[in-house]
Amino acid sequence: MISRNMLGGIWRYRGFISGSVKREFQAKYRNSLLGAAWAILHPLAMIVVYTVIFSQVMGNRLKGIDSAFAYSIYLCAGVLTWGLFAEITGRCQSVFLENANLLKKLQFPRICLPIVVVLNALVNFGIIFSLFVIFLLISGTFPGWIFLAMIPVLALQVLFSVGLGMILGVLNVFFRDVGQFFTMALQFWFWFTPIVYPVSTLPDGVRGWLVWNPMASVVAAYQGIFVAHSMPDWRSLLPVAVLSLALCAIGLQLFRKRAGEMVDEL
Repeated sequence: MISRNMLGGIWRYRGFISGSVKREFQAKYRNSLLGAAWAILHPLAMIVVYTVIFSQVMGNRLKGIDSAFAYSIYLCAGVLTWGLFAEITGRCQSVFLENANLLKKLQFPRICLPIVVVLNALVNFGIIFSLFVIFLLISGTFPGWIFLAMIPVLALQVLFSVGLGMILGVLNVFFRDVGQFFTMALQFWFWFTPIVYPVSTLPDGVRGWLVWNPMASVVAAYQGIFVAHSMPDWRSLLPVAVLSLALCAIGLQLFRKRAGEMVDEL
């Protein structure tokens, strides 16, 4: 999928990639009084709201799970997972447009830009997820060694997000409606994914359609790990893995063919 020349280019420009990640993170909080502390305060506020409101007001909405924090953990697991997916795909679909001046003035492997997007998203996710893990430890709901099962699930999610994001990013350069359409579609996609509501609340007819939603299986895997403390259903993730590899292959092929034309189009 990735050629040796492309890997060599990424390695040679590793300084550019790491510097871009650092600059983007610093720029995000440059003119604020609390600086990078906001990276902790925002997710901390989210976890507190979910815990106080949803665990107390809404009560237990998950069948078979006897825990005061079950619903808030269910929500956090789904929202954090979706947030990473939305950030990678959303940023990838506009990354070439946002860096048009850079692409015109400098010669560097264009593939570096999506890598910077993914690394930035993972840094943000790592900060937020660390707070979530601390909450699980304090509340006594940490899943134990099953926690390690999230590593392959996270890798699969990133692979799927990058593949889809690369395709959208290239197409958006030539057809600007692609970005607008995906932004709108993402809102419908969120509500078609069991994040706010449990799957058990859906009618049988609607529940059957979830097999066509790749993110439903990914989110369910996270929720199973952190709420039910159970291993993911790997069979349900197999179609997502195949789709992710296909999207990455298509995205890289599309990128290779159109990389030269993108600069002219920008």
